[in-house]
Amino acid sequence: MSHAVELRGITKRFPGVVANDAVDLTVEEGTVHAILGENGAGKSTLMNVLYGLYQPEEGEILVDGQRRSFDSPQDAIDAGIGMIHQHFKLVDTLTVAENVTLGSEPRGRFGLTTDREAAREAVRDLADQYGFDVDPDARVEDVSVGEQQRVEILKALYRGSDTLVLDEPTAVLTPQEVEGLFEIIEELTDQGKTVIFITHKLGEATTAAETVTVLRDGKHVGTVPTAETTRESLAEMMVGREVLLEVERSASEPGEVVLEADSLSVTDASGVPQVADVSFEVRAGEILGIAGVDGNGQSQLAEVVGGVRRPDEGRLRLDGRDVTDDSRRERIDAGVAYVPEDRQKRGLVMEFDLADNALLGGQHHLELGDRNSDPETAAEIVETYDVATAGLDVAAESLSGGNQQKFIVGREFGRDPGFVLASHPTRGLDVGSIEFIHDRLLAFRDEDAAVLLVSSKLDELQQLSDRIAVMYDGSFVGVVDPESTTEQELGLMMAGEQPDEGTDDRSTDARAAGAGARTDGDGARTDGGDRGTDGSDARTADDRAMADGRRQPNGGSAIDGDGGDDR
Repeated sequence: MSHAVELRGITKRFPGVVANDAVDLTVEEGTVHAILGENGAGKSTLMNVLYGLYQPEEGEILVDGQRRSFDSPQDAIDAGIGMIHQHFKLVDTLTVAENVTLGSEPRGRFGLTTDREAAREAVRDLADQYGFDVDPDARVEDVSVGEQQRVEILKALYRGSDTLVLDEPTAVLTPQEVEGLFEIIEELTDQGKTVIFITHKLGEATTAAETVTVLRDGKHVGTVPTAETTRESLAEMMVGREVLLEVERSASEPGEVVLEADSLSVTDASGVPQVADVSFEVRAGEILGIAGVDGNGQSQLAEVVGGVRRPDEGRLRLDGRDVTDDSRRERIDAGVAYVPEDRQKRGLVMEFDLADNALLGGQHHLELGDRNSDPETAAEIVETYDVATAGLDVAAESLSGGNQQKFIVGREFGRDPGFVLASHPTRGLDVGSIEFIHDRLLAFRDEDAAVLLVSSKLDELQQLSDRIAVMYDGSFVGVVDPESTTEQELGLMMAGEQPDEGTDDRSTDARAAGAGARTDGDGARTDGGDRGTDGSDARTADDRAMADGRRQPNGGSAIDGDGGDDR
């Protein structure tokens, strides 16, 4: 079999960091080859070298056996290399056909105008050839995330790509969209294309790829056929030690109520309800998980609990004291740690260095003459949470997304909190970091802290939570025992349906969503709460398809890495 791509001795340096250290990679034509590694392992950097975004200090690139030198992405495109980035490069206001052909539009008579009909026909033919279900006339802003990804793939195919690089392609997809992507990848290789698949996720690597190359600390650790390896072996190659892939936890012993939410409601700027009359309690020594398809009010609820948004109605009590109107600063002083969903908007000041960011949340305690940074705390976070950085004086924006996340988690967990609000705490992290953060969350619980965990990973919620509250259309539709509830049953509830059994007996009334009943054991309102029929519910059909409850094709472990930026 011939080689589609060969990278020989690729070395790429950034100030203070060797991102790729003499890396070799051989990708066979017509295969799926996964590039696996932790955050900062150098996966994306290596592929950016292949795509012409970076120029290596050392090494050579061969495409179809020919030595090539890429000074720009256009050079790579001309050589048949296409790259689909984790964050899509689409123009929302243009149609699918306009996005696919942008910059390479078919020309009309005399070459003075764009032949729009020819563009639509070309995109339609290309989509039919590879079995893509896309409407060339649909505006990108109106299609699902999965469809947008297919548009990006079509863009590369339209430009003649024979080798496609997919950078963390499942990070923003629903489980059903992930399965659809894998079917697309199979169709591409069936028609002779080569796919390079960058991922943190062990299960996805073994499911989608025929061969896996593992990078660690910028170096090539090994290349193995997926049929001859295991997830455990790959995890050890990634991290350099044995990794516990299944979470071990003891039974919880809940104590007094730490956080009490009473009839919280939130509306957006247009007056559309986002959180509708939600009540719940979190006790010392327990983890309450919140599950739901994105867009069902989890983000707004977490912002209310974290103190960055005030509810339109309802009250919030911490250790019996009303904190509804308390600021984020006051909640920090009261012992609340908050890992926000949006790390760049809520968790860091991106242009500040790490020493400055380590002080965030505590800067109001400074006295005249104190320095406005905390290098000691920053150094401790970097060491304890294995944050890959060139130094403490570098800006937060220079870190990969996963390392930004680890820094925030380290700062917040270091506050010695009595209440922990963790909103997607392992998003963008690799297996080793996820294992460590899971251990810390369980340690907080066992030390009698109360933990509220918001996550899009059902397996993570099931393995860590003592109870799981499911949100749909801004309301809790049930609170269940993860030990006796299957992923399929959770999926049904996330789609607004009720399973026949598996619900925690403390929330039996919650099965009657919309009845307005309040459960007697955990304080959770169970209103079904339709958010309106005016089109404000913008979830896609793929989101609703969560009802089929299928397990994500990632091997089913909460420790599987999640997509994130990588250098």
